Amino acid sequence: MEQERIRELADEATERLLNKPGTVSSTKGGWMMISTILIEAWDLYAIAFVLIFIKQEYNPTPGQLGLVAAAVQGGALVGALLGGYVADRLGRKRVFIMTMILFIIFAIAQAFSQNIWDLIIIRFLIGIPLGSDIANGYAYIMESMPRRARERMGSRWQGMFGLGEVFSIIVITIMYASGLNPEILWRVALALGAVPALILLLARLDLPETPLSLLHRGQFKKAKETSMELFDDPLEMLPDEDVHIDKVKVGDFLHVIWADPIKKRSTIFGWISNACQGAEFTAFGFYIPIILVVAGVGVSSGGSLLGTNLVTALIFSLATVAGFVAPMMLHRIGHRGLSMWGFGLAFVGLIVGAIALHFDWKVVIVIAACVLMWGHYWDASNGMTIVSMVAPPRFKATASGFGYVFVKAASFFGAFIFPIMNEAWGKAGATLAVSVLSLIGFLSAAFILPEMYGYVEQEEVIEEEDLAAEAPGGPAGHAAAM
Repeated sequence: MEQERIRELADEATERLLNKPGTVSSTKGGWMMISTILIEAWDLYAIAFVLIFIKQEYNPTPGQLGLVAAAVQGGALVGALLGGYVADRLGRKRVFIMTMILFIIFAIAQAFSQNIWDLIIIRFLIGIPLGSDIANGYAYIMESMPRRARERMGSRWQGMFGLGEVFSIIVITIMYASGLNPEILWRVALALGAVPALILLLARLDLPETPLSLLHRGQFKKAKETSMELFDDPLEMLPDEDVHIDKVKVGDFLHVIWADPIKKRSTIFGWISNACQGAEFTAFGFYIPIILVVAGVGVSSGGSLLGTNLVTALIFSLATVAGFVAPMMLHRIGHRGLSMWGFGLAFVGLIVGAIALHFDWKVVIVIAACVLMWGHYWDASNGMTIVSMVAPPRFKATASGFGYVFVKAASFFGAFIFPIMNEAWGKAGATLAVSVLSLIGFLSAAFILPEMYGYVEQEEVIEEEDLAAEAPGGPAGHAAAM
């Protein structure tokens, strides 16, 4: 069979599946993929809570402390690029099994670090499977779930992130209240991330490969089987035999994205949004526990940090609610509205927070942090969804990985540079500088992002007017919301 005809059949099957309702199996797969965020949140926020103990034991320089916080982001950057590329060639299932095994090994290894550089290197390594799994997981969600449901699932990542953060806060607070030696506490806290990872690994073992990934690798027989499981569709147009399909190049991905104005604008916005929200959080939200301690918020006269931990738990509990509300708002305000509201609130929260830090208004600091985190959990909810949604299946994981690179590059920069900015400009000045990122994100949503809610990927140029008909407020958008 000629390559052109094979590609036509694969594209025909792809278009049909992307418009099909899903099954219980497809919903389960979506939840199993988005649950990776719980593990990332545990690791990311556990380190934020125990940095003060690591500092006491290892006495690092500000640069080393920044690297401890940022190393996992650097590893995830590498993992996102490699994981997406590999998943498009080897399939989704092989990669998501391998990444969880690696994470478990490295999570436990953190507990046995002997010096600050040991910890920095291990945290870099642990970021590689995390970044790979996120890139692969978003591809899985976009390929295994029905239209609009996949968008809502992808946009739940901040809600899941919040759950992981709150869970880590509660567990670490319990360990702290029990009087556990700080030198043991931080090691146990970091190693505990292996527990949810093991549970998730076992739960994923019986998940199928996505039919779209199989299709575009020429594995038609297996694609028809998994299509029945996930979409109850036999894909009768495909032959009952595997075929050879030429492998795509990374350059093909960029060519296809750049050829379509909707894909191009959406992808550019996704990259900007991912970068702004990544730095926005790790430059301020990540350091909230330390900022509150230094500002004296919740710290008792005896120096106990229990009050600070409880205030932080309250802030992130509110943020978690915001993370789960965000997907519910999509059919009302769309992706564009969600991003504008999110970045707008984050900008206001950071400006007010900077003023409150300068004048030591403790209550206002907490209120500003709540506003910031509500906004952040909205603006961060859909960047990855958008870049994954518009990419063709044959390089969807590559596109997801490339989009996640912007999150992690900015997160690495924010986590590393904020302690240095704080040292040079003070807490208020550093916070004010971070607000510029939120403003850039708001302007990008307002002037670059076309409305994407309800978008179905197809490898041909779509005019923006056609897409607008299905957006919230358009005829199809109204019909879908009913």
